[in-house]
Amino acid sequence: MAKATKDRKLLLCFDFDGTFIDPSNPEHLDPELKHMLELTRELGAIFVINTGRSLFDAVSGITHTGLRDFPDYLVTCEREIYEPNAFRRWIDFGKWNRHCRKDHEKLFHRHRRLLQKIKDFVEAHSGAQWISEPEEPAGIIADTNAEMDKFCQFIDQQIIETDARQLAYERNTIYLRFSHSKYNKGSALREIGRKINIAPPEIFAIGDNYNDLTMLQETIASMIACPGNSIPEIKAEITGRGGYVSAKDYGAGAAEALAHFFATT
Repeated sequence: MAKATKDRKLLLCFDFDGTFIDPSNPEHLDPELKHMLELTRELGAIFVINTGRSLFDAVSGITHTGLRDFPDYLVTCEREIYEPNAFRRWIDFGKWNRHCRKDHEKLFHRHRRLLQKIKDFVEAHSGAQWISEPEEPAGIIADTNAEMDKFCQFIDQQIIETDARQLAYERNTIYLRFSHSKYNKGSALREIGRKINIAPPEIFAIGDNYNDLTMLQETIASMIACPGNSIPEIKAEITGRGGYVSAKDYGAGAAEALAHFFATT
């Protein structure tokens, strides 16, 4: 257990749904987590929410928890980074979002035929939803995890066969979002650490699902964890990477992980 002090610069990164909050009770912020956040924030820790939600939905979700001390940074859609300006409005983090959007626009245009082939497969073999947004094929909502497993196998095969190395996806159970391989929760967290000069040994990250894996690795954060409600694959990865698997679920599990890594007194 490390000691948290005002002389130690820390970066604390949390997945939101399934980690920071229990999606079945989204307006409840676990009191243990709230207490641990207050203690670490008093010591100067930087606070990040790293989520698959849009910026609007992320801010709305955080507001509904009653949390008064908003994060220093938000990662949304698993790739875009925002910081608050002097008027507490969320603005792009440097040039990251501009490059991210431009790279995705080029990627989806370059692989439009492949994406159409994937869409045709999804629609021909299931009743799953193909979600589209302006300028990009956002992703897929499957009916079951088994169905999403099938889609992922097909997509992986197509990426290999067409050598579409930059085309990737982020998955959270039955939800999938297409993305550029350069941009994910892990690369976004790494960029925040780089810009504010906090190295992986001083970064804590916790998440519960597939799309959190990119930030739950030692090259990004040396202190990694998952709550007790995490999917088995995440628990196995965290254990294999020497991280901490909490016994408690959701926010209580996040608080337990913070207590494991940091002594605040």
